[in-house]
Amino acid sequence: MLKPAEKKLTGKQKAAVILVAMGTEVAAKVLTHLNESEVEQISLEIARLGSIPAEVRQSVIREFYELCLAQNLALEGGLDHARMMLERAYGSEKAAEILERLTRTLQMLPFDSIKNVHPSQLSTFLQDEHPQTIALVLAYLEPQVAAAVLGNLPPELRPEVAERLATMGSTPPEVIRRVENVLQRKLSSIASQELTAAGGVKPLVEILQLVDRNTERTIFDYLTDNNPELADEIRKLMFTFEDLLQLDDRAIQQILKEVDMKELALALKGASDALKEKIFRNMSERAVNMLKEELEFMGPVRVRQVEEAQQKVVSIVRRLEEAGEIVISRGGEEEMMI
Repeated sequence: MLKPAEKKLTGKQKAAVILVAMGTEVAAKVLTHLNESEVEQISLEIARLGSIPAEVRQSVIREFYELCLAQNLALEGGLDHARMMLERAYGSEKAAEILERLTRTLQMLPFDSIKNVHPSQLSTFLQDEHPQTIALVLAYLEPQVAAAVLGNLPPELRPEVAERLATMGSTPPEVIRRVENVLQRKLSSIASQELTAAGGVKPLVEILQLVDRNTERTIFDYLTDNNPELADEIRKLMFTFEDLLQLDDRAIQQILKEVDMKELALALKGASDALKEKIFRNMSERAVNMLKEELEFMGPVRVRQVEEAQQKVVSIVRRLEEAGEIVISRGGEEEMMI
């Protein structure tokens, strides 16, 4: 049982207290916005809580409210505005304490103030900056916005920016602050007091799936020549087995001609019901019965085996697309009919 006299609660413990105070229905909705790891960690803390003294609950809720208030004020008018309003409400000492907790606990993302800047204007503003600086800014944008900014950069600049984004690790806050100063008031935010991880392969994949095909091909050509391992890693993530749902029936039928039935059964072992139905719909009745029988008698299999089988199917998809036999629609492209 938690007691006021015990050591200070961790962030996860406080989150658990807040969720319990919210009630199961609201807490369940909140959990849907967290990733699997966060759900597991907080669920574990909830299980460990036991009964919560009223004074502990009230203290945590009060802190949560103050942090939410500070964050809203900062988003509305910036950090100076938040500080001024909090000082009026709580006094300078308490306001400083709240803002310190905000930057330490919530770690608001840098470059939050550029969300409303049009991508074409942002591209023009950034194109004279160092590629690493541009990559840093893209890492903190929504994928759709980052894709538009990347697509509006000079063609010769896009590949290097993409590579730097994919290979970016943790960025010290002093670097972020320096970049924000260079970008002046347009790029204002609350910098984290700890290393802020951004960039990496996943954000680049999300962006590449939204840019036009010509930009994607240019970047892939560059990475294939200069960083083939990175190019291969990104290529594997660009189209997943579950993305078969996005293809039309003709493309599915073309893929099925190339896939071994036992390999397909193994790949479908970990597929959604919607994808299985789409596959069955594009096969003959006899083939469907054979496939279902194969799935029924397969028994338990290792996840690794399923993933390997799915990757083989994805490789066939990539090969057929490169040969022009199927078309994979990408974000930011409109299909042209002639």
